[in-house]
Amino acid sequence: MKTKRENRCMTMNLHFVPVNPAIRRDVESLRTLPEQTGFIESVSDCMKEADESPKWRPVGIYDGNMLVGFAMYGCFQISKREGEVWLDRILIDGKHQGRGYGREAVSALLKRLHQEYGKKQVYLSVYESNTAAIHLYKQLGFQFNGKCDTKGEKIMVYTGFCR
Repeated sequence: MKTKRENRCMTMNLHFVPVNPAIRRDVESLRTLPEQTGFIESVSDCMKEADESPKWRPVGIYDGNMLVGFAMYGCFQISKREGEVWLDRILIDGKHQGRGYGREAVSALLKRLHQEYGKKQVYLSVYESNTAAIHLYKQLGFQFNGKCDTKGEKIMVYTGFCR
């Protein structure tokens, strides 16, 4: 017999749609829960940042035809030879949280990033007080690397492709 969680995940049809003018307003209307304020910038702020740098790739996270979240990722050159792939933002709308979308979206994004960029590592940063996100990221294979970003967020790295 399947658990409720298994049934929910089996019925998900998650996919990513690049944010374009047709969906931008809907994507920008996504919100976290009030207690998550400060853990991530608003989607509007993220989109402004993406407008300024073509390296960012903002996507809507859909379950079938239903918009459930937002993510933004990119690859940034840190030296002449190497680039770092960042899963910089991920947000599941407050009304869709607690259904397994975060876990499934991060897992699917990791696969997409590996296919798209061919890198062996994916980076993200997280506030130390965002314990729920840290727990999820650790379960998926991310580990802290001992560094912080410019905003004081702790950096985590996924190396699961190396195994």
